[in-house]
Formats: sequence, C-alpha cells, structure tokens
Amino acid sequence: MKIVITGAAGFLGSHLAERFLDAGHEVIGVDNFITGSRENAEYLDRFDGFRLIEHDVSVPLFLDDDIDGVLHFASPASPVDYLELPIQTLKVGSLGTQNMLGLAKAKGARFLLASTSEVYGDPQVHPQPETYWGHVNPVGPRGVYDEAKRFAEAMTMAYHTYHGLDTRIVRIFNTYGPRMRPGDGRVVSNFIVQALRGDPITIYGDGQQTRSFCYVKDEVEGIFRLFHSDRVQPVNIGNPHEFTIRQLADIVLEETGSESALDSLPMPVDDPKVRQPDISVAKALLDWEPKVDLRAGIRQTLSYFQEQLTRFDAKARTI
Repeated sequence: MKIVITGAAGFLGSHLAERFLDAGHEVIGVDNFITGSRENAEYLDRFDGFRLIEHDVSVPLFLDDDIDGVLHFASPASPVDYLELPIQTLKVGSLGTQNMLGLAKAKGARFLLASTSEVYGDPQVHPQPETYWGHVNPVGPRGVYDEAKRFAEAMTMAYHTYHGLDTRIVRIFNTYGPRMRPGDGRVVSNFIVQALRGDPITIYGDGQQTRSFCYVKDEVEGIFRLFHSDRVQPVNIGNPHEFTIRQLADIVLEETGSESALDSLPMPVDDPKVRQPDISVAKALLDWEPKVDLRAGIRQTLSYFQEQLTRFDAKARTI
C-alpha cells in the first residue's frame, strides 16, 4: 500500500511511519515541523519507500499519487506545545482533519484519525471506556486540544456516515519512548531529563493524580492493527496499568540513580485527576494489549535521552 501519514516527523508519527515501512508499504510523510523533528525525518529517509512533503495540512494538500490510506497524526500533542500554539492546534484539528478527510475521499483511501484520551477530559467514569462521552471544559486552557480532537472525531464520523468513507478513530493514551523531544513538556520526558541533569523533579499537586503509560512500540502496534481492522467506532489504545505521578517519579529516580529532589508545584487548570483506558475492545477486536511494562520501557527510553543530552551539551560547549 501507499500511505500518507501527517505529523510523520513527530514522536508518534515517525514510529508509525517506520512500522508501515518495515511492513513493506510506501509512506508519504507530511509535516510542517512546528513540533516535528528534522532528525526524525532524516532517520526515515533511510527507507527507500519513504518520501517527505513539508506542508501545513491546515491548507489543502493535492497529490498525484494513488493513495490507499491517510493517517492524520499532525497536531501539537503536549500541554507545553498546544498552550503555546492554541490557534494552530485548533486549525490542525478542524481544517487539517477536513483537508485530510477530503484527500482520503478523493483517493478512495481508508482514513485513520489520531484522537486522544483527552476527549474524556477530567473523567467522572473510571476507567474510561469508548462509550464514555467525557467531561471537558471547552473554554479552559486545555480546551484548544480537547475540543479540536472531539471536533475531529465528529468530522470523521460525518464523512463516514454521509460520504461512505472508510474511517478509523484511535484514542491514544499517554505514550512515551525514544524520539520524544527533551523539552516537550510531557511528564515522562520531563522527569527523565530532570533526573539525568540532577535538577529537581517537578510534581504538580500532591502527585497522587494518575496516568497510564504505554511504550511507543506497543502503542504503534495497536494503531497498526486498528488500521487493518474493520472497526469504525473509536478504540482506546493505551496501557491499562495505572500509576500515580509520584510512583512514576520514584521509578525514574531508581532507574537513573539520580538524587534529584522532588519539587511540588500548583496543579494546572483542568488537569485530569485520573486517566486509565478500558482496552476491552482492543483486546477482543485486535488481539492487542501492551507487552512492555513501565520500568522496562523507562530503561529503553533512558539511553535515547542520555544521547540527546550529551549531544546538546557538546554542541553548547562549541558555541
């Protein structure tokens, strides 16, 4: 198949592109590099079946190629990014989704939307099944991301219902692993970088809020299987094992051997208190569940961040 992946130079998009390329498919990657990495794009260039188009998908994209699939992963995805880029986040979730749905429709291609567990907001149902409609503040600071994804889901289902487009929706829970940006603001990358540098570990509130962390290879495998399934309704792909933020900090400190202190900061506005996927649908439909536990995944991620920080420090010394 020939696949278009938007956000292909991003953390998750680059791993997904690699999964399709490893399976023998061709991939056209699309990225405007607002949050994507040139390094990730250069890594994918080693595959004969990869080509990159630098483009903002909030503007229509026209391709001469015959396309079999469009996977829309373009979007700022961490609080640091979407709070700094609120308008771009809303545009890529609305205009970008419409443009990529239009491309899929024109090519007769299957479309997969990268949605998020953030559509559940600060949930009042725990764990969160796909049938839960969520508890989201549309005018809060996180609303630019939450509502962009909720709109994108609605648009995707409208194209399926009214145009007969073959669509898939994945709701992605916290994912971590190599190729995360050291300063992207996600909790795993924050903690690892702070621990490796010996800086204080910043914990918001009392650290008892929970998240469920999925290693990127597991996450990508679930998405890959969903794309090849016949499921139209949304599917949770994430690790169902729940940890408090304080437990995550303890694991990172143990695995790095760091003596970093813990620094408590006020809770951000609308920060979810709990987050845990119900993956019953993924297990039954896709025969999928994560295999890498949190401690093992942290170990596999550490070497990447150690290399990144070493390169950054070496570059800084030459300036």
